[in-house]
Amino acid sequence: MPRLAGWNVLELAIQSALRQVQGVGNPGHRLEADEVAIDGRRRRVRLRRPDDNGPVFRAQQDVEKERKFGIERFARDVLPVADNLGRALSALPGDADAVDPALKNVIVGVQATERELQSVLERHGITRIEALGKPFNAEFHQAMMEVEDPSVPAGTVVQELIPGYLIAGRLLRAAMVGVSKGGPAIRPASNEN
Repeated sequence: MPRLAGWNVLELAIQSALRQVQGVGNPGHRLEADEVAIDGRRRRVRLRRPDDNGPVFRAQQDVEKERKFGIERFARDVLPVADNLGRALSALPGDADAVDPALKNVIVGVQATERELQSVLERHGITRIEALGKPFNAEFHQAMMEVEDPSVPAGTVVQELIPGYLIAGRLLRAAMVGVSKGGPAIRPASNEN
């Protein structure tokens, strides 16, 4: 069977013309047979076009999906490392000048390691969810506690316990947050002008 991917309209026309010349004795019969053969080839070629849901297109989709989400399990395993680096940095004293110079070098090293890890995650399509100060969204946030804060509208994220992450726009891990209560309610956007 000939290779279908190489077929184009010109090749089909040339082959059809050759068959007509060879079957000069009964050209009407040969013409009908050629039209049926060409229609069959067109159908097979159409199945291989990427805009259809043929097997080639599905294979391309699978490859693309694997490229985007293939590191998902690895990313889930690395996220606790990023969390621990963040916790280590948040536990440091606020006054960096009062720290021993040897300890200061360790702090700088941990900061550099945390920045590099975040950079590597972003390079591979893993982005951190910005939660603080945003309205609570159940798709990206997991409420762990409510915090009484009348200065902030109710339902606003006021504390981030564990950051959330997306991989290629899909949720990898929800952010574990503290949500405000007691303040004025957040008004949904209205369509009135």
